[in-house]
Amino acid sequence: MYPKIDFIYLSEPDIIEAGVLDAGRCVEVCEETFSLLGKGDYLMGGANHNSHGMSIVFPAKSPFPNMPVAGPDRRFAAMPGYLGGRFDICGNKWYGSNHANAEKGLPRSVLTMMLNDKDTGAPLALMSANLLSAARTGAVPGVAAKHLADPEAKTVSVVGCGPINKSCFIAIMTQLKTVKKVICFDIFQDKADEFAEWVSETYGVAAIGVNSAEFGFRDADVITVAASRLQPLYFRDEWIKEGATVLVSGPVNTDESFLTSAKIIYDHTPLHEAYVEDAIGSGDKEAYYSGVIGGPLYRLIDQGKLPLLPLSTGLGDVVNGVKKGRTEKTDRVIFIACGMSVFDISWGYELMKNAQKQGIGTSLNLWDKPYQS
Repeated sequence: MYPKIDFIYLSEPDIIEAGVLDAGRCVEVCEETFSLLGKGDYLMGGANHNSHGMSIVFPAKSPFPNMPVAGPDRRFAAMPGYLGGRFDICGNKWYGSNHANAEKGLPRSVLTMMLNDKDTGAPLALMSANLLSAARTGAVPGVAAKHLADPEAKTVSVVGCGPINKSCFIAIMTQLKTVKKVICFDIFQDKADEFAEWVSETYGVAAIGVNSAEFGFRDADVITVAASRLQPLYFRDEWIKEGATVLVSGPVNTDESFLTSAKIIYDHTPLHEAYVEDAIGSGDKEAYYSGVIGGPLYRLIDQGKLPLLPLSTGLGDVVNGVKKGRTEKTDRVIFIACGMSVFDISWGYELMKNAQKQGIGTSLNLWDKPYQS
């Protein structure tokens, strides 16, 4: 007899009820995930087990009338993985992205998350993942802030005032207890002002909106970067004070002098090695580097100006106490995060367990008995 298979479906309201907006708890779960990454108790896609995911990128032209063509942020991607420890589960985040979604009143990306039994492959949970993904994206620099930032930081700068950086800022603020001022930079002044008003109302600290990149970076203790891919973002070495921590969750470029003098901490060095392997395999390494967050660092590594990735430091090693993060109060630290499916899996697992305990969600049936076996 083959067993009946049921699984839980969690809508966006369901995952809100299950705790997806609990930023402090998400940081804790992501810190646990970093520890497992540092120990190697995980798998992701690709032959190297460290691929960010597999994407469909559309051509500039197509002879087929219904085939999508390239556009800003237009792609589909699957991000599979396995995570060990207490999670011991497989999963996949699947999403479609298109900047033109805004014209239809939709988010840029529409995401779902599937969790599966590691042995049978049976589905355990299918859930809305826009808020899940935003929460774990924010929690990653939240973990970095805990381990790398000056614990007495007074000024935080938000570079890019969209929903992803809002999640980053919320998570970072769960770890920093001495913040007195927040600078909000966006190329659109009204977005910067709106974000600053929200900060003041929510946290009771002074906040200002600016549309000058220099004002966004200069003299801040902690800087979270998650700006749009649609306009290049550049910051200068001279803007970054001693002891500052720059938490990068989106594309950015800077002076070579800053990257070669700052202490660089990667989210997970094998992930970045996989990016470099993909760049080589693409046949146009330079073009590939231009499209990924770590590209400016990979160029300097190729030129021998930065240590090779296997000799560099990942945040999992810092969390596990294997390597040092910040060693001096005056260190300027830059943290590079590129996104990994294991964080979606761990936070999705936590939400699934919460939902099961609270009776949240809808039970769906795959079969009572498989037609074929």
